[in-house]
Amino acid sequence: MERKTEEEIRREKLAKIQKEGINPYPAKSKRTHTVLKFLDNYTKLQEDKKKVILCGRIMTWREHGKLIFATIEDDTLKIQLVFSKDELGDKKFKWLKNFDMADFIQATGTAFTTQKGEKSLLISDYKMLCKALLPLPEKWAGLKDEEVIYRKRYLDLIMNPKSRETFKLRSKFVDEMHRFMYKNNFLEVETPILENIPGGAEAEPFVTHHNALDIDLFLRISLELPLKKLIVGNLGSVYELSKVFRNEGMDREHLQEISLMEFYWQYHDVNDLMKFVEKFYATVIERTFGKLEIGYQGKTLNFKPPYERVDYIQEVKKETGIDLAKIDTADKLKAEIKKNDLNLDYEETDGLGRVTDLLYKKFVRPKITGPAFLINQPVSVSPLAKKDEKKPLLTERMQVLVAGSEVGNGFSELNDPVDQKERFEEQAKLREAGDNEAHMMDMDFIEALEHGMPPTAGFGVGIDRLFMILTGAESIRDVVLFPTMKPKHGQSIVTKTIESKEDIVFDIPREKSFALLKEHITKEPNLMHSRETEVVMRGLAKKLGYNEDLWGTAGLLHDIDWEETEGKPEDHAVKGVQYLKEAGYPEDMINSVMAHNCTYNGQNEPNSALDYALRAGETVTGLIYAAALVQPDKKLESVKVKSIKKKMKDKSFAAKVNRDTIKECEKLGLTLDEFLEISLDSMKEISSEIGL
Repeated sequence: MERKTEEEIRREKLAKIQKEGINPYPAKSKRTHTVLKFLDNYTKLQEDKKKVILCGRIMTWREHGKLIFATIEDDTLKIQLVFSKDELGDKKFKWLKNFDMADFIQATGTAFTTQKGEKSLLISDYKMLCKALLPLPEKWAGLKDEEVIYRKRYLDLIMNPKSRETFKLRSKFVDEMHRFMYKNNFLEVETPILENIPGGAEAEPFVTHHNALDIDLFLRISLELPLKKLIVGNLGSVYELSKVFRNEGMDREHLQEISLMEFYWQYHDVNDLMKFVEKFYATVIERTFGKLEIGYQGKTLNFKPPYERVDYIQEVKKETGIDLAKIDTADKLKAEIKKNDLNLDYEETDGLGRVTDLLYKKFVRPKITGPAFLINQPVSVSPLAKKDEKKPLLTERMQVLVAGSEVGNGFSELNDPVDQKERFEEQAKLREAGDNEAHMMDMDFIEALEHGMPPTAGFGVGIDRLFMILTGAESIRDVVLFPTMKPKHGQSIVTKTIESKEDIVFDIPREKSFALLKEHITKEPNLMHSRETEVVMRGLAKKLGYNEDLWGTAGLLHDIDWEETEGKPEDHAVKGVQYLKEAGYPEDMINSVMAHNCTYNGQNEPNSALDYALRAGETVTGLIYAAALVQPDKKLESVKVKSIKKKMKDKSFAAKVNRDTIKECEKLGLTLDEFLEISLDSMKEISSEIGL
């Protein structure tokens, strides 16, 4: 007889309870005390023999004849419940068999100390508040699997008390920020999340569509420009603590959804700002953690003011030998980097600001323990900061550095509309050259500045990263309740999947498929495209766990009728399908070949993993090939994923390549970066064969 699962047993109990006319999910409950309050008043409650009602989740359950000992936990603490058959009576005691660990219970009783001296509640009555149909993780030591922790944070919070305390502490941390700003007469405001033009930071935005207005909008990457408009509007000093969104890479310090606090302080400059920020950090940290010395990665970080001042130009010269004060173009800086034999990864199209920033972040920032203020940044890396009147190539800017990471950024705000427009124009040139993180021209903001903005100091702090350092967390995900996660394989939005490696038999030799291709395709460029698509499809199949031979063959033969149907897109793939059917290829593959051109032939909309992989895979080869041809050496080895992403944004580059089709890779549960990396690496394997 097959053994029942834990879930099946629980569902049977649920059915039994409901059959008895008992609601296992009542709306009403009573609670006279939290566990913390009960324990704080335990002695008096025991003396008075006063009945109390506690509620919580059952975490342990131990039966000993006429006694049952259970531990429940609420949002404050744990407490032991003692169920006695003599106290409850036979019927109520027997009904306790309907409870399982993870159920919620309402327990009425009196304070009771066991023979072992354990403070408990002796139960006189109880009520089921919620029947849990799934068990908790088996390991009582706590939930350890990071994947489960991040994907199912609720289980982490149930099983790991330390995690609960971390997020309660984070709430206090944020609350202290609000308290500090309020006490210093800042007005809290809200600004739009959806923007026509994203600004205030160097980052690639997320794009969305507004159906009612039929326009594309951006999720904000910063809070800066709308807040400055409020300074123009004479609203006073303002701040906002909210989310911003940056479509950039993920690592231990970066997520795409960021909690940010920015404030703008009228009639002050960067020197006032540094003193204020020292006080801000020290006050918030001490009120949250009860101390100013924080241990992190074997170091002690002392947040007691004053903080060290570190000169940007001097530190870069010290660590790299390059004097930025003498460099005013990207070409000069790149020449110096080569002259000093520095290993720095940058794009040939990157401007002076981008290369300077990369140089600083690789060779300088990791060596600064702090807390410290980085000062005297060049204008090229600070497009929104006011120039230093005495040193016009530098800005009145500071960044807060802690343990080699930036945890704050501020400056004397640029309020000269002419200067601001010129800097936006320089940024616009960088965007045209392919830098998707450069600032966009925002004429509405320029117009606001033309109405006049008083001298203002502005500052922003990434709450997630700072709190990660202060709590000693390994990753920023550990201090974010619901970090964005890539869908698991099998959780993509493809509604129909095809067989995996284990389920399918595909035994048509590759030699036979290649011979069939050459019967219909004779031109070298077309053969190369088929070959490129073949290796990309094999790479995708290997990554996703599908049959590599089947997927590779689909890529090889997807354009088998191209030379016959060129100029007649409505016929493309229709004739090819006939050839594949006659040769005995499987139906799934044939459907995918038809679907890859469904836009024109009107047949077989994509709905399987193979369908979407073939559409995206054969399309991306054209973009990668074109990206190689614009390299100085015209080699695939010189192409990087970052540069391909930039080319995707430039619609004039390889204009016939459909970017939306490439993005269908996301339906496979792959990010665009992952898809491009797989495709590029796959094509590099045959670079000599295709002349790249």
